[in-house]
Formats: sequence, structure tokens, C-alpha cells
Amino acid sequence: MDNSDAMSPEPHLDDEKNKKPDFDLESPIEAEDHGADVQPPSYTPPYSAFAGRTRATIMIAACSSSAVSPFSTSIYYPAVPALSQKLGVPVTLINLTISSYQILQGLAPSFTAAFSETYGRRPAYLLGFIVWLGANLGLALQDNYVALLVLRCLQSCGSSGSLALAGAVCADLAPRSQRGRYTGYTTIGVVFGSSMAPVVGGLLSYFLGPQSIFWFLVIFSGVLCIVVAVIFPETGRSIIGNGSVPPSKWNRSLVQVIRPVPGPGEVETIAKKKGGLNPLTALLLLRDPANFLLALYVGILYSGSASVTSILASQLARRYHFNEVQTGLCYIPLGVGAMTSRYTMANLIDWRFKREAGKQGLSVEKNKQQDISKFNIEMARLPLCLPVVFASCCCFITYGWVMEYHTPLAVIIIVLFLMGNITTSPMIPMAILMVDLNPENTASASASLNLVRMLMSAGWVAAYTPLIDAIGIGWTCTMTAGIFVLFSPCVLVVMRHGYRWRTEKAEKSKGQEESAEQAEKV
Repeated sequence: MDNSDAMSPEPHLDDEKNKKPDFDLESPIEAEDHGADVQPPSYTPPYSAFAGRTRATIMIAACSSSAVSPFSTSIYYPAVPALSQKLGVPVTLINLTISSYQILQGLAPSFTAAFSETYGRRPAYLLGFIVWLGANLGLALQDNYVALLVLRCLQSCGSSGSLALAGAVCADLAPRSQRGRYTGYTTIGVVFGSSMAPVVGGLLSYFLGPQSIFWFLVIFSGVLCIVVAVIFPETGRSIIGNGSVPPSKWNRSLVQVIRPVPGPGEVETIAKKKGGLNPLTALLLLRDPANFLLALYVGILYSGSASVTSILASQLARRYHFNEVQTGLCYIPLGVGAMTSRYTMANLIDWRFKREAGKQGLSVEKNKQQDISKFNIEMARLPLCLPVVFASCCCFITYGWVMEYHTPLAVIIIVLFLMGNITTSPMIPMAILMVDLNPENTASASASLNLVRMLMSAGWVAAYTPLIDAIGIGWTCTMTAGIFVLFSPCVLVVMRHGYRWRTEKAEKSKGQEESAEQAEKV
């Protein structure tokens, strides 16, 4: 990174009023700085004033942070039998620590999201990682079941907020026309964390014992705390606008303290700040029918995917007699498949948005936010979902029956790779649309999705193993695919009625504001 790309925004100085830098980021990883050109008379500030490489660095950090919560729970799976033996409790009680973790994983981000929308993303990240670090240290030192259960809940509270914050950071940095590739990276973090953690957990548990997993997390959480404290800047638009307004001194990274940001920046880009801290915002957003249907269907898809991930180790041990290392290595295809979704669905989402914008006459400019008040963004996002959902159904059915009939491991590896890519893909456009529809509550919108999917997956995961024991893994996965198809009209309903619901809500809100203004005049 050169000196012009420090971890702080580049403000528009008064003596540069006639210049406008091109801040567009074609790809967060393949960012390039471009030269300046003459500012047109109708100049409007860029959506993000962060330099290209700075945005790339922020997105890498957000992507890494989004892996924290699923990593913390999935690294635990291979060690379940060893922990059961060490603590002298049944496996069912150890599984209870997984369910309790997932329940808190759904609830805690609502508080983190509300905190971040009032005080900023950076303090929310720091507070969560400090709690996570403390819980990991306690887990590494504990030696009884009650402490394990309580500290796992605290670990979930500290780590799970990063899921909502990653989506909010994406919305802070990327206009709607570029959110596909940005959200693709954060989604990769979630799936990659949940699929690769068992590899690490299996190796550590097998060679160093189950307690080594928690010591590894202590190191991991400590490193992330340092990274956030030293280089991660504030991105909340209610605090720094498009990134050109310096944050308060207490909300600056160490890099920004060493290299202060000149002010005042483009203060007109600052979004309206929330009046107070309301952790129920994420829940209240679900009153909107479009939000509810999107969250419900994402929850169903995620629950099915999480169930397969959670039972893979036990099924491989049961059917192929694999040890912790071998079962952990079999999670690699899932992670690699999830990474490749960045080059499939994520790019298709941005292509589809620009294509639909051209049809509807919406102008798409680089690094400028698009007004969707008269744009049917539901048709720009959702048509990609259903074909991929049906492909996911085929993957689930294939996975269930190849496991049922003990096919060669190579076949299972291929199916797992396809599942990693395809089952991740339909959730990306729905998560992006959820943020699009709630621009004033981006973190809470992500928290709403997280609330529904985590609570649903907690019950689904708990029921999956008994169901496999009762009817077999083949029929269980076939039933999961059937549920995906049964609830797929949720997407069709939002596609058909979402724009009308949104315009009617906007007109009603406008009428109420006009009535309030008239009442004040009287």
C-alpha cells in the first residue's frame, strides 16, 4: 500500500474543489487508484471517499470478521466426543452447548447492530472482540461442564455481532450497483469459516487435545483485536458520511491518530443518526412483509446448509470410520466451493442490477448511490435466486443418497464442493436486497436475517441427527430439498408485490409527514 492509501479517508480540500478523484472499486481485491479528471458543474460527492486500496483492506477485514462466529462454533464439532470423554458428560449435553451458542448467535447481533448505528461500527467491533477474547481465555482454562456452557454463551455474544457488522460495512462502502461483489466476500467469510474451522479443530483436537482449540481461539481473537485497534477505521455513514468527515478522537484507529485526517470534509453526506439505542429494531423490521419473507426463506436455506455442515463429521465417522483429522479434511471442499461463489453469483448480481437498471431507465454511475424510490429493485435482485435454489435441491438429494449408499469418497468430495458453491449463492441476493430495502438500518437489517436464520438453524440442527436415525440420511436430505421448494413462493411473492408494498409505504409515510407539518403550522 503506498502512502496515498492510508487507512483513513481522503477528504476533498478547498483548493481542490475543481477536481474529482475516481474512487470506483471494480473489485475489492483488485483495486486500483485512478487519476483525477475535471469536476463537472453538477458535481455530487462520491458514495465513498475512501481510496480504492483502503476499501479493499476494510473489506478484507470485514470478510475475516464475518468468519469469526461460524468459525468459533464449527471448530468445536470435531472435539465433541473428546470433550464428552474429558468432562465425563454425555454427548447430548455437549451438543446443548452448540444449540445454546446458536441461540445467542441469533439474539446478540440485534444489540450489536443497534449499538453500531448509534456509536459506530469500529467501537462495536472492538467491544465484541474484547468479550470474545475474554470468553476464549475462560474456555481455555475451564475444566467443568457448567463453565463450558456459560462461557460458550458469552463467546457467542462476543463473536456473533460481526455477522451483522460485516453487512453494514458493505452498505457503508458500496453503492447498490456494486454490492454483489462486496456482499459476496462477506458471505464467503461466513461459509468459509463454518467449513474450514472443522479442519483446524480436527487437527488440534487429534494432536494436542480439545483444550488446544480454545487456546487457538485466544490467539485468533487477540490478533483481530489488535488489527481493529491499529488499522480499522470507522465506516458508519451517520458519523463520517462518505468517509471524508473525520470521526471523533475516541473513535479513531491508531493509524488515524498518528496521521490525523483534515476536516471538515463533505458534511452533507452524513446520514441521520439514530435517536437512541434500540435493540428491538432488528425484530421490528420483520413487521414489513418483504423483510419477513426474505428473512424466513434465508433462514430455511441457511438451516439446511448448517445442518449438513454440523452432521458431516459424525456421519463420516459413522459410515467411513474416519478420525478427527480425516473428517476435518473433508470440510475443505465445502470451503473452496463457498469461495468460488465470489466468481459466480456475486458477479451475476451486479450484472443483473445494471441490466435491469438499463431496462427501467435508471442511471448507474461509478461510486454513486442509486435512488430506488421509483426503481423495482426486487426484480433486479431476486430472479437469480430460484434457479439456484432448485440446483441446491439437486445437490442436497444427491448428497443424501451418496452418503446413504456409501459411495466412494471422491464422489462425496465433488458433491460437497458443489454444495459449498450452490447452496451459498441464493442467499447472497436476498441478503443484499434486505439491506437495500432498509438503508437507514443496514446493520439491523443484517441482524434481522441473522436472528431468523440462527434461531431456525438451532432447532433444525438439533432435529437433524434424530431424523437421520429414524428415516436415513437419504430421505432426510430429500425432505430438506422438498422444504426448499415448498417455501420458494416466498421469493415469488416479494418479486411480484415488493415494489408495490414499498411505494405504498413511502406514500403513506409522506402523507403522515405532510399532515404533521400542517398541524404544526396550525
